[in-house]
Amino acid sequence: MEQNTSISKGIDWLLVWIYVILVCIGIVSIFAASYRDSENIIQGFLSLKTEYSKQLLYFGISGTLATFILLIDSKFFTATANLWYAFGIALLLLVFPFHTAIKGTNSIIRFGSFNLQPAELCKVFVNLALAKYLSRVETNFHKTRSQLIAAAIAILPAILSIMQHETGLALVYFSFFLVMFREGLPAGILVVGFSIAVLVVATLLIEPNLLAIILTVIAVLTIVFMNRQIRKSRQILFYIITIWAFCVGIQRFAVPFIFDHVFRPYQVKRIYVLIGKDYIPRNEAAALEIEQNSKGGKKDDAGYNVKQSKIAIGSGGFLGKGLLSGTQTRYNFVPEQQTDFIFCTIGEGFGFLGCMILMGIYFLLLMRIIFIAERQRSVFSRCYAYGVASIIFLHIAINICMTIGLAPVIGIPLPFISYGGTSLLSFTILLFILIRLDADRQMVLR
Repeated sequence: MEQNTSISKGIDWLLVWIYVILVCIGIVSIFAASYRDSENIIQGFLSLKTEYSKQLLYFGISGTLATFILLIDSKFFTATANLWYAFGIALLLLVFPFHTAIKGTNSIIRFGSFNLQPAELCKVFVNLALAKYLSRVETNFHKTRSQLIAAAIAILPAILSIMQHETGLALVYFSFFLVMFREGLPAGILVVGFSIAVLVVATLLIEPNLLAIILTVIAVLTIVFMNRQIRKSRQILFYIITIWAFCVGIQRFAVPFIFDHVFRPYQVKRIYVLIGKDYIPRNEAAALEIEQNSKGGKKDDAGYNVKQSKIAIGSGGFLGKGLLSGTQTRYNFVPEQQTDFIFCTIGEGFGFLGCMILMGIYFLLLMRIIFIAERQRSVFSRCYAYGVASIIFLHIAINICMTIGLAPVIGIPLPFISYGGTSLLSFTILLFILIRLDADRQMVLR
């Protein structure tokens, strides 16, 4: 098939304009959160010293990079997918000797005034590699071996991110299981994953011995009700006992180990605050780390950020207070209001109506990506598109739930809105590779 000679031929301009609108909303929101009355607005945008001027610069760099991506042959992405994945893993490994500790995470490499977070960028490379593997002719995704390899592609960078104390971004890598589900992963695996999540929450809410008794009673009742089937096949009894032992093992050993040795103390406290329980540090070092990671002098209150965020969103009412008229965000009551808590800036300034308009734009973005995914002839393009939708959806869901107190604060940026060069660049690359692949949707790429 003849390659498109024009950059505009076949481009989904609706997706491009949604991208531009979201980035512009982000710049305005960052401006509203960080602008001070003593500043000259024009000088502030031209100085490259304010956060909103830096975000505008990142937008320019991202736009240049997006144009370059649209000029590349689509086959380049399939041919180099595995190489990009190897490059991403190498970047994650380089973090260990060259990282800079910033705000409790060791996942950032600093180059002068620019901070590179490989875990953020690696999402693009994982999506390419997973799409490449699932599109191979020899990949039979109904076999356990293929499912394990696909899972390993996604889980490896997640493990490296956790080791760098970046549990928030590590969680995003599990969004790729939605892609695998679309390509034939048994629904039972997702049910098992959801059940484990419920068990973890129950472990935090219920006293350990009582929960062990409840699990034992459930197992005994299951054996009683399935007595007739058990008589026919002793394997059923073996499965019930195995599941019971697995659940008790998670409750008694796995969850305590993860909370004591994987999560940082301040992260554990945020989870306990979310479920309304007090967290007692296990030692003086843990108590000191919690104190050092507290914000605004609220050292005894890990939920300070969320409380201030909810106050800001609630104070916006239906129509909002207007641009530069908010009090919570204008006077820095909300920590990290340009990054993780940017949604509360929108809520206070533009109210419920502004939040709903933003949610509507995001909904249109996700629906458009899914529509594009389903019109692809190539398995590679379809898998990549669903990966883009899954990543963006998980970021939106966790970030917004985080700002309104429905999820623990784990440092997930709002796509295209939150301040940050690495975040904007990674989402731009992620989206415009999809736009490039869709422009050549009549081609069958592998």
